[in-house]
Amino acid sequence: MLIKFLTLYLLIVNFIGFAMMGIDKKRAIRGAWRISEASLFLTALAGGALGCTIGMQYFRHKTKHWYFKYGMPAICLMQILLLLLLFR
Repeated sequence: MLIKFLTLYLLIVNFIGFAMMGIDKKRAIRGAWRISEASLFLTALAGGALGCTIGMQYFRHKTKHWYFKYGMPAICLMQILLLLLLFR
């Protein structure tokens, strides 16, 4: 039961992270109100780092900022390692 809940949670939060990157990119192009960088990182820290990282590459968004370029993949790697340790 726990594995099903965790899987569902991770799917949802990663989809949200991916979507947030796309929405923020579209807003940046239009010059509209933006999603804060803190919100993007909080979503990543909440388990959505993979979705944020994939979204960052797919939408070519925030890739020139070093703290996104290296921070998102680092958070993602730590989350993957944590999952491997928990479910080995």
